[in-house]
Amino acid sequence: MNAGFPVRMKAFLFDYLLILAYMLILAIFSVFLFPPIQQLFTGAPGLAQLSGFLLITVPVSLYFTLADSRIGGGSYGKRITSIRVRDLNGRPLSFLHSAARTALKFMPWELSHFLVYRLMWLGDDPVPVSYMVIGGLIYALIGAYIAAPFLTKKKQSVYDLAARTQVIRPETAAIKQKPGSLTA
Repeated sequence: MNAGFPVRMKAFLFDYLLILAYMLILAIFSVFLFPPIQQLFTGAPGLAQLSGFLLITVPVSLYFTLADSRIGGGSYGKRITSIRVRDLNGRPLSFLHSAARTALKFMPWELSHFLVYRLMWLGDDPVPVSYMVIGGLIYALIGAYIAAPFLTKKKQSVYDLAARTQVIRPETAAIKQKPGSLTA
């Protein structure tokens, strides 16, 4: 049975607690132990973007990639809510398949970082139309990501459709057996 939006959101909220803990550790480290890190985020937009990508996006993406692949068997939140990411044949994802899904999943997040770093540098200048288009794209992607599980047969998000994955509840899938087999 495919997992719907509410249980997927609950799983993500549990995972987000881990993300917040990591960001808190990073903040403490950058404030008290190694203050020069803060300058990386206040420099030119490109440097700030790269710093955010390397210190926040890469570790969080690596967590989801490893956890949701066959290596990890499911993220913390997915384990608590008893859901798993699988390919369309019900098999666990390879590391590369999980990495592709994770990249698609966090695309709006990274686009948001890109936009925020550039908006910070505008000051009182008018917002360029290209930035408005990027902002609209971010909201459209987020809306599509949220709406798709309600509109698709397998309750897949846009990134699941693109990556050819699904989120399932394994305990209900285990109940389905081949015709003629005995149940314990």
